[in-house]
Amino acid sequence: IGEKEIRAMKKGSILINAARGTVVELDHLAAAIKDKHLIGAAIDVFPVEPRSNDEQFESPLRGLDNVILTPHIGGSTAEAQANIGLEVAEKLVKYSDNGTSVSSVNFPEVALPAHPGKHRLLHIHENIPGVLSEINKVFAENSINISGQFLQTNEKVGYVVIDVDAEYSDLAQEKLQHIKGTIRSRVLF
Repeated sequence: IGEKEIRAMKKGSILINAARGTVVELDHLAAAIKDKHLIGAAIDVFPVEPRSNDEQFESPLRGLDNVILTPHIGGSTAEAQANIGLEVAEKLVKYSDNGTSVSSVNFPEVALPAHPGKHRLLHIHENIPGVLSEINKVFAENSINISGQFLQTNEKVGYVVIDVDAEYSDLAQEKLQHIKGTIRSRVLF
């Protein structure tokens, strides 16, 4: 957000940046506050942040009225890092144990309840038309009943979780891995 974007804001607006420090050009923001185009700003991220408590914090916004400058350190404390580590580990375990990908940032989000006595297959494929039809064709042509199925996609990838009777999981897996567009297919349990 540079001078052009700041000047396009309604006179008297307040700019808030909690995204990334390089998103807003601070010199232009300071100028817009000084000449009263904007009446204030709240910033908690900066292009350059002090490396320690001993290093001076420099910003063209320091000392301006109606400006709130706060450190963006919520995720940088020892406690937060430990909690983040635990959360990531828990999510990896959920994915590896039952195929759940909820809260993934770069993979389709899927969650299915467990179906006791069934085997779960995971099918990751290119997000192209016809793949789900081909997956279901495999099950129909081999007389395999689906106990549970869930599909989710993002721009590039499709992710299908399928629960079937245990005696059919190996056959289904063998057929699924040959479907056009398949990236990876496996029997989870």
